[in-house]
Amino acid sequence: MRHIVATAMTALAVSLMASGVCAAPFKWASQGDILTFDPHAQNESFNNAANSYIYESLVRYGKGSTIEPALAESWKTVPEGFQFKIRPNVKFHEGQILTPEDVVYSIKRALHPKSQFKTYTAGIKDAKVTPDGEVVVVTTSHTPVLLNQLTNLRILNKRWAEEHGAVEPQDFISKEESYAAKHANGTGPFKLQTREVDIKTVFVENPEWWDQANRKGNVTEATYTPIKSAATRTAALLSGQVDFVLDPATQDIQRLKRDSNVKIEEGPELRVVMISLDQLRDESPYIWVDGKKVNKNPFKDPKVRQALYQAIDIETLKRTVMRGFAVPTGTIVAPEVGGWTENAHKRLPYDPQAAKKLLAEAGYPNGFEFTLDTPNNRWINDEAISKALAGMWAKIGVKVNVNAVPRANYFPKVLKYDTSACMVGWGASTQDSLFPLQSLVETFDVEKGNGLSNIGRVSDPKLDALIEKIKVEADPQVRNKLIEEALLLVGKNIYQLPLHAQVITWAMKKNIDVPLRGDNRLELDKVNVK
Repeated sequence: MRHIVATAMTALAVSLMASGVCAAPFKWASQGDILTFDPHAQNESFNNAANSYIYESLVRYGKGSTIEPALAESWKTVPEGFQFKIRPNVKFHEGQILTPEDVVYSIKRALHPKSQFKTYTAGIKDAKVTPDGEVVVVTTSHTPVLLNQLTNLRILNKRWAEEHGAVEPQDFISKEESYAAKHANGTGPFKLQTREVDIKTVFVENPEWWDQANRKGNVTEATYTPIKSAATRTAALLSGQVDFVLDPATQDIQRLKRDSNVKIEEGPELRVVMISLDQLRDESPYIWVDGKKVNKNPFKDPKVRQALYQAIDIETLKRTVMRGFAVPTGTIVAPEVGGWTENAHKRLPYDPQAAKKLLAEAGYPNGFEFTLDTPNNRWINDEAISKALAGMWAKIGVKVNVNAVPRANYFPKVLKYDTSACMVGWGASTQDSLFPLQSLVETFDVEKGNGLSNIGRVSDPKLDALIEKIKVEADPQVRNKLIEEALLLVGKNIYQLPLHAQVITWAMKKNIDVPLRGDNRLELDKVNVK
């Protein structure tokens, strides 16, 4: 065994030297930990990035966000949907060979009621193996956006899942323990070596990766450490304890730019930060009127939602809390996302006097009180934003109690609908507006995968009908008109309180090269350590 390992490592070193690439370790940090390694359990972008190092999908994004082959060598449209030719001789990390049955199993697993990835299965009815060993993904239409969705549906080994009791996705919302949450067996460029929750996670290079010849980076071992404190993350970078910080504190950016040993990469992110309000229940659990619980829910009244919206001094929020690293918006999609329009982007004016008048008209001249749930280690300045909003809303007579908790506790809480108001940061990983529309404002339906992150339980038949048309419309011009109509309807009814699109800022040592992605995803296989 020692001889085999030594031989393999020698071969790897020779291969790297021959290609002019030096093997290198890499250490990075951000404020919160990875949530689970079950690739269908928790649809959260940082978590998805960690899973992408290990698990792969049928297709992936290439240069210019084009769709290119991954575990599928090629594909074509057929009457039932899309047919994929599966790449031969691909090995899982534990040695199993990828089969069409693994692909079909994984698609069906993503369709399971426990899956938090059913949004990515929009338009998918089933999957099956053809007599000649290819895979047909049975769909409701041939919309090309389906291929974008498939970039996030990752493939597991069926036998491995069966052997370890992980046939169904982990029920992350109920905090279910699962073998697949802390162990992984994918086909990707990295293997999961060790997992210590809230301490560190170590990935090692997969030398048998099918795409090894095209690997862009030189990282052989990567260690991720969650560091909650912004000051400590910055200190770790400056001292050399880490090579890269995914989310440097906005107040530290200028200081880091002045350091000759550090470089900053920045650009727009495909993510909008917003506030979701309970618009379903007649009595919401964390709302009080005149200091007591009553059978009322102010958030059901659009005048109240508008009052809260117009009491937000968005430019002050951008300047003081975000230090300029934000793009204020009036919609739920970022400007770089397909379907975005300037009309939907316009915000209502900041007007606290108008906000007070709206509250009085809605029957709350003395305001009311509610709890705002927020993570304190997920989005840029999430807790600070929530506290700033509380101060702004206090000026119109609304008292807000900010409940800031770690993301590992936050997501199960709000996804169980145990909230009256909460922060949401939503990125369009498909680079298309359907994803946020279906996820955030379509009527909640677990079986159909609609509204899985519709925490306010928005339900509008007219809006639902528009979103269903968007799912199947293949004509880009017609589809974009439908998207604009839907986004304008969301804005008119103030189904969400939009704040801003985030601006990505990555901080790293001078010897690190890595491409910046609009979805804020660090690609380990493209990191180069000089």
